Amino acid sequence: MPTKTKILEQNKLKEPKMFKVLLLNDEVTTMDFVIEVLISVFHHDFNNASKIMLEVHSKGSGVCGIYTQEIALSKQKKVNDMAKMANFPLQTRVEEE
Repeated sequence: MPTKTKILEQNKLKEPKMFKVLLLNDEVTTMDFVIEVLISVFHHDFNNASKIMLEVHSKGSGVCGIYTQEIALSKQKKVNDMAKMANFPLQTRVEEE
């Protein structure tokens, strides 16, 4: 009697799409507050936070980090909430990588 062999099809998992979170420059939000956001929300050290803040200031925007969509949107909300609490108009944008 022949033995039946079951072959399990392997599903290929796709890497999730990645999204970058950008801070946008404005004329009101202080550089110190931007650095505070970069350290507390995105976990950058002071030196990296300063570099990103200067990029935002000089180029109009800067990438804070690259994450899955859910995490990127969560970080965007945290930044928006912090800015609102501090009465700053700091804005973020989430773009597909």
